[in-house]
Amino acid sequence: MSWHQEPLIGFDLETTGTDIETDRIVTAAVVTVDPAERLPEARTWLLDPGVTISEEATAIHGISTEHARLHGEPAASAIEEITSAVSEVLNSGTPLVVMNARYDLSLLDRECRRHGIEPLVERLRGGISPIIDPLVLDKYVDRYRKGKRNLRALCEHYGVQLDDAHNAVADAVAAARTARRMGEKHSAIRGLAPVDLHDLQVRTAAEQAASLQRYLRRTSNPEATVEPAWPVVPHGR
Repeated sequence: MSWHQEPLIGFDLETTGTDIETDRIVTAAVVTVDPAERLPEARTWLLDPGVTISEEATAIHGISTEHARLHGEPAASAIEEITSAVSEVLNSGTPLVVMNARYDLSLLDRECRRHGIEPLVERLRGGISPIIDPLVLDKYVDRYRKGKRNLRALCEHYGVQLDDAHNAVADAVAAARTARRMGEKHSAIRGLAPVDLHDLQVRTAAEQAASLQRYLRRTSNPEATVEPAWPVVPHGR
């Protein structure tokens, strides 16, 4: 049975911003999504990130600094729980679906290091694998399609409902269902074992980064660099 016919685990973070080195986790979700699309099983976290949540971030995910401080779990204990949950999934061999995994998993890594928690990469027997990233895969299977490739755009393209964008549970479920639709539609990825699909994305993400870097250097910034590592940017790079 192909990976897209099996249960998938979706993972999503909502954060204080977009910088993996300095921003913090506000909410997180680890969600089991089965092929029958029954009501997903979700574990969720609301954190007090310990810093002010900008108005721009609040406008996206709806969590204010005041709400997070009043209702959120201390960041360190929540990050330990989130990392343990993700580690358990990956050690079981179940694919973890993460839209733009390079961002979410790298930020989780930095949060672990910030709070003195064992990072995900040090907990796993076989490395951070298998990950399925709809963003990387969509660029691989449909390279020349024009238009946006954010989660909402991919949901529209693959016929997946997304009612509450930037809610961690909703985004995790939508990413998993989008990955499943991609497996159903594209034979180039359908028959791969999860570990082989992961390795394909490592190579593909590096190629995509190199292509974007060449474009930027040619058109706007001769010194532009685009990070090739996936699914986690190494610490200290």
